[in-house]
Amino acid sequence: MPVLVDDIVIPDEELRFTFVRSSGPGGQNVNKLATKAVLRWNVAASPSLPGPVRQRFLARYKSKLTREGELVVAGQRFRTQSRNQSDCRERLREMLAAVAAPPKTRRATRPTAGSVRRRLAEKKRRAQRKQNRAAGKGRHDELR
Repeated sequence: MPVLVDDIVIPDEELRFTFVRSSGPGGQNVNKLATKAVLRWNVAASPSLPGPVRQRFLARYKSKLTREGELVVAGQRFRTQSRNQSDCRERLREMLAAVAAPPKTRRATRPTAGSVRRRLAEKKRRAQRKQNRAAGKGRHDELR
């Protein structure tokens, strides 16, 4: 079942799954069955990923990539291979959805008159407080 996000389709042929022994729930089954699913997908060489999306993906998820540009996602929340495999696919779909749309460009806006007034008033208060310290006019001077 291919991974679908907007108009991006990642076919099953590009995804490699391996199964290893899992930690976590399962009791004695954990010692016998390889239920942890490990998804590997070569993002850098994938023909299914448009260029700008690939660049955003590589930049955002570089900590999850190998040196060769291969994404590694492990799923071991469930007790069965199939559910862990589906979990890996879903996590990949969420990652792709996060980078599929280009980020909105920020339009510069002017600060409001009130925010400028408040900022300048706070600067004056802070400057006055520091002036008082320098002159030795602190609140606790009368106690000395």
